[in-house]
Amino acid sequence: MFAYSARQLMAAATIGLCAIPATAAELRYAHVGAEGDFQTRFAAEAATEIEEATGGDVTVQVFPASQLGNVAEMVDGVRMGTIQMGHHDFASLARIVPEVAVFNAPFVYTDAEHAMRATDPATSPALQEINERLIEEGGVRIIGRIYRGARHISSNFEIKSPDDMAGKPFRAVPLDLWVSMVTGFGATPTPVEVSELPTALMTGMVVGQENPLTMISANKLNEVQSHVAMTGHMQSVLAVFVNEDTWQSLTEEQQAAITEVLDAKAAESLQWAQESEAALVEELKGKGMTFTTAENGLDLDAFRENVLAQIDQDFPDFGPYIEQIMSMQ
Repeated sequence: MFAYSARQLMAAATIGLCAIPATAAELRYAHVGAEGDFQTRFAAEAATEIEEATGGDVTVQVFPASQLGNVAEMVDGVRMGTIQMGHHDFASLARIVPEVAVFNAPFVYTDAEHAMRATDPATSPALQEINERLIEEGGVRIIGRIYRGARHISSNFEIKSPDDMAGKPFRAVPLDLWVSMVTGFGATPTPVEVSELPTALMTGMVVGQENPLTMISANKLNEVQSHVAMTGHMQSVLAVFVNEDTWQSLTEEQQAAITEVLDAKAAESLQWAQESEAALVEELKGKGMTFTTAENGLDLDAFRENVLAQIDQDFPDFGPYIEQIMSMQ
């Protein structure tokens, strides 16, 4: 009834194909953060802003709170490409390149701004060198970072020096760097996944842990912990990473748009953390927690000396990178 020429049919097919963006991408983004944590807000807002910045050609579906597995499973998923994006401590990528954990090392940053400069994928020589190795050896690329605040120690008793922690079971993130650091604290490191932490504290499997105040509040650890020692031993910066094949499948314009969004969100995360810490101290005091600081007896020098000695012993290859990090003032 209707007759079409071959040229007309080809033109119609071409128009139909052009209606579907050739470079459209759907990214699954996983992390272990709980509701209320800065990292959860970061991922949710970044997903929305990436879609807007790419005109809808790149969509991001976020899976928080260990929905796609624990830290190791999430990292493996990104390496294999079954998960396209994720974020966690830099040390979570240490199974690929052990030295990447240096960016989580305790007492290596002078302050939060220094930590953000030293972990900028675009300008940090140390990170650029390690990123090339991550791409080559693991097919994973760091493309951004999140600032969560300084990490402090919480417990169900007062802590003023490493002597107060001697021999006691303290939670360590299940990564070698954290085991080394908790050993340097003088405690007995006990690896516990974050999703299992409240239960481990409640049952006495561990008697303390260390995290930013945002995490302590979001996970209601005040219900099972009575004290916070404001050691500020780590500036908590998380790496945002992507499967390299996925990254290379995007156009340069899409890559630039995503990077711009992540850089802006990184700056916002720093602002969120800095504005909230004083308020969080007051909030947690109101919920019954007691805070120990240098002003009322916390021996920060003892913590710094013990922990850095332990890190130097356990990770001798960190030395050159620590020098590079400390030189970025």
